[in-house]
Amino acid sequence: MQKLLLIALAGGLGSLSRYTLAGIVQRFCGASFPAGTFVVNVLGCFLFGFVWGFLEDRLSISPTTRVIILTGFMGAFTTFSTFIFESVNLISASQWFYTLLNIAGQIVIGIVLLAAGLALGKLL
Repeated sequence: MQKLLLIALAGGLGSLSRYTLAGIVQRFCGASFPAGTFVVNVLGCFLFGFVWGFLEDRLSISPTTRVIILTGFMGAFTTFSTFIFESVNLISASQWFYTLLNIAGQIVIGIVLLAAGLALGKLL
């Protein structure tokens, strides 16, 4: 039960972090492109890779702690379902350039930044 409560707490913090960062970015960039979700997703990929790489080789933590951090906080911070929803809305609006930018950009940059975070996490 304690594990579930800690995952829920970490998830709440991840959700609040996602909401805050995405809102700041979206207000700065305007409403024509889902920049808030874009930034959160690619940053989330980097942070997930970094934390995973850092914890794997540097710190001996319990599997429960790993789940709390990666599933709880990071799972709530990244917003893949929102990414899909916003992509479908762009398709429905025939915004083909933004659709391609959103899908290809988040996937390619996310893969690159997850690998960079993983490498940096292992390096430190």
